[in-house]
Amino acid sequence: MARLILFNKPYGVLTQFTDHGAAGTRPTLSDYIRMPGVYPAGRLDLDSEGLLLLIDNGRLQARIADPRFKLPKTYLVQVEGDVAEPSLALLRRGVGLKDGMTLPAQAERIAAPDLWPRDPPVRFRKTVPDCWLRLTLREGRNRQVRRMTAAVGHPTLRLVRWCIGDWTIDGLAPGEWRAVQAG
Repeated sequence: MARLILFNKPYGVLTQFTDHGAAGTRPTLSDYIRMPGVYPAGRLDLDSEGLLLLIDNGRLQARIADPRFKLPKTYLVQVEGDVAEPSLALLRRGVGLKDGMTLPAQAERIAAPDLWPRDPPVRFRKTVPDCWLRLTLREGRNRQVRRMTAAVGHPTLRLVRWCIGDWTIDGLAPGEWRAVQAG
């Protein structure tokens, strides 16, 4: 039976176990997870938060991370501006990016979720409204959510991956993890 770790990656943490940057001082997975033999199935950018799966089975790891299997990934996204139906419709149809059209996304406007405070906090601007979206994608291009929201005129301010398939971070604080059974 494969070991699967659900980790709520905090903002500013690298999705690798060592920092190969010039200073080598950024937080990494090794600051939170001390379980040998597990590796990330996919990645989250330094400035994104939320669910990261780590697993000790290479075949299952590839299946989770490979866009060909179209495992849905759901994100809670705070964006700049007041998103209206035309922008949501564009996200639902697919958005043209420099590397081609995206697959259609499930997109809906939601009330601000009850999330932990982010450190550092998202910059507040009195004259610029913001709102929250729930986006579900079935592909995983580099910085795709951020590029999609920007393409429809609403840059991303905060990005939290909430679930991958049936796995979720519900009940996990930033930096916490739990092991679950993986088939």
